[in-house]
Amino acid sequence: MINSDTMTIRLASTRQDLTNLAPVLLELRPQYTTETLLQQISKQQAEGYQLASLEMDSRIVCVAGFVITEKLAWGKHLYVDDLITSENIRSHGAGKAMIAWLKQFARAQGCRELHLDSGMHRLDAHRFYDREGFDRACLHFSITDLSE
Repeated sequence: MINSDTMTIRLASTRQDLTNLAPVLLELRPQYTTETLLQQISKQQAEGYQLASLEMDSRIVCVAGFVITEKLAWGKHLYVDDLITSENIRSHGAGKAMIAWLKQFARAQGCRELHLDSGMHRLDAHRFYDREGFDRACLHFSITDLSE
């Protein structure tokens, strides 16, 4: 747990924790309802998915969903699947604090690296990641419909 005068970051460990952070995560993943989001999180938790939330002034304003895994290319690493700061609180240090927490948590778990992907259209997020010391290391390619 990281504490400052106005911020606390902790791992979500109960269904109530997940329910409390859901409104912020839904800003990033609006295709879900609260219930379908909680169902999907439950499935992903079975595969090692974890969520951390940052509380500022008694309300959750930033959420990070991540996994710790190993790959040939990166070794043991923390991969951020989801990272969102509530739109009305951006540029107040919550995202910066969450990245610092993720780095610290990854190191404590023996990770060598921290990775994430970001949508091409999220230019403000890219500027934030640049400021936080991330390298633009690759392009992510996908086929999003394998039904054909």
